[in-house]
Amino acid sequence: MRFPKLALSATLLAATLSLTAQTSAPTLASTLDAQLTLVERQFVPAAEVMPAGKFDYAPPGSSFSGVRTFALEIRHVATANFVIYSAILGQDPPAGVNVNGAANGPDTLQSRDQILQYLKDSIALGHKAMASINNGNALTPLEHSPIAIPTVNTRMALALFSFSHAMDHYGQMVEYLRSNGITPPASAGQPAANPPAVR
Repeated sequence: MRFPKLALSATLLAATLSLTAQTSAPTLASTLDAQLTLVERQFVPAAEVMPAGKFDYAPPGSSFSGVRTFALEIRHVATANFVIYSAILGQDPPAGVNVNGAANGPDTLQSRDQILQYLKDSIALGHKAMASINNGNALTPLEHSPIAIPTVNTRMALALFSFSHAMDHYGQMVEYLRSNGITPPASAGQPAANPPAVR
């Protein structure tokens, strides 16, 4: 009687370990979602740290004529997110959200709170989109890609493009923050990247 119990215990232990290994192994969806989370953890706090009174800030001077304001940087990224993540999910983006023209999103988005919520909603859709990507559909060409770049026509390519697009605009937002004497949250408490020379 002892041996069958021991064998049963060993079988249950092996099954448990196998199940644990299966649930903790990274998948394509979890890997992409982790990347989106990294973008989210830098982009959203950078958007939130700018005071409402500075949301319309754009660098002064004629060489910056026509550039996006801080608010429009956020709206533009959120708009691209909605369009890209909707395409990954095979659905239409929300009404009034498209990448025509400057792609800055609906003009009804004016207040800081509205813009931040628009951003957060776009990222929430992104997490849903990442969860839908798997080995079977990641590289299947989409019939209609919202990005007019021939190589950005699969779910995987759209996901990767969304990350680089957001971080490109994040870099611009960092300049806007620093121009207003605000340290980007991701840089707060970090050692100086360019310490003064020791004499």
